[in-house]
Amino acid sequence: MQLYNKYNKEQLIKQLHDEDFTRTTISFYRYVRISDPQIFRDELYREWFSLNCFGRIYVAREGINAQMSVPTANLDAFLEQLNSREQLKNMPIKYAVEDNGKSFYKLTIKVRPKIVADGLDDQAFDVTNVGRHLSATEFHEQIGKPDVLVVDMRNHYESEIGHFEGAICPEADTFREEIDLVVEQLKEEKERKILLYCTGGVRCEKASAYLKHHGFQDVNQLHGGIIEYAQQIKRLNLKSKFVGKNFVFDERLGESINGEVIAHCHQCGKKCDAHTNCANNLCHILFIQCAECASHFQGCCSEECKEVLHAPVEERDLYVQAFQRKFGNRKAFRKGFSQKIKKLDLRYE
Repeated sequence: MQLYNKYNKEQLIKQLHDEDFTRTTISFYRYVRISDPQIFRDELYREWFSLNCFGRIYVAREGINAQMSVPTANLDAFLEQLNSREQLKNMPIKYAVEDNGKSFYKLTIKVRPKIVADGLDDQAFDVTNVGRHLSATEFHEQIGKPDVLVVDMRNHYESEIGHFEGAICPEADTFREEIDLVVEQLKEEKERKILLYCTGGVRCEKASAYLKHHGFQDVNQLHGGIIEYAQQIKRLNLKSKFVGKNFVFDERLGESINGEVIAHCHQCGKKCDAHTNCANNLCHILFIQCAECASHFQGCCSEECKEVLHAPVEERDLYVQAFQRKFGNRKAFRKGFSQKIKKLDLRYE
């Protein structure tokens, strides 16, 4: 069988919305030795394709990191398949807090050097010497204590729409950038109790080991991340100390944890926590946009990008060249930094 998707995005999204059954959004990860990631990947693709699973999965020699959408009727069969593999047996599964069943529209499994792009040399420190795992209730009870520092190990565009009360939220654009930023920012706090958290827990595994390597004495991490915390707090009928929305890396782009909106539209400043990508694919910046601005700017981050969106085909090369001269490449549009949402005079450079 073909071990990759053969339809375009528009076809796949239409097929998803035409489905007459429910899906369940789940996530899981595990650091485990995989001797041949490519063979492992191909086997998983065959199995999960046969169950009509969608998702984004990374496989590496160090393990697996998966966010998936599984037909609810096939969920038991999917979990049985996981348990049939020694590397994936008894996998802790995290279920989405808000789930419309439209989180993914295709199955993508990629072989990567690492399951999280951290840019670290794993030979330089003991990656197995991780922090103490705290349950949701243990983490909940520690928040707000005077001797405790709560640190958000996610990127700034994630923490901007939701975070734990009093958390330190570094303005970092990547996980690799953030790890060093946290070490530097907290270098005088190595005796304090540190509580790390992220979306599902996988980033904290590496981050906690890195902090301990740099001399931090009391490093703790939220087991299962924000997703598990939200489920447990709801089950125990406790008031959430996570405020706002949890950013997720799928079509939903976020799930509300306590119903509050703490972010603002990057264009007009109105309260809003809806992320979108600029409709001008030359830009494609991830930013927050309210419904009114989305209508006015036609999904773009600026009037200039709206102009590019409607430029005649024969003129688009001029805009491409202007963007390249000004920014070099698309990475210059740092994800979600509101100061980047500004007018760009591209035509007269």
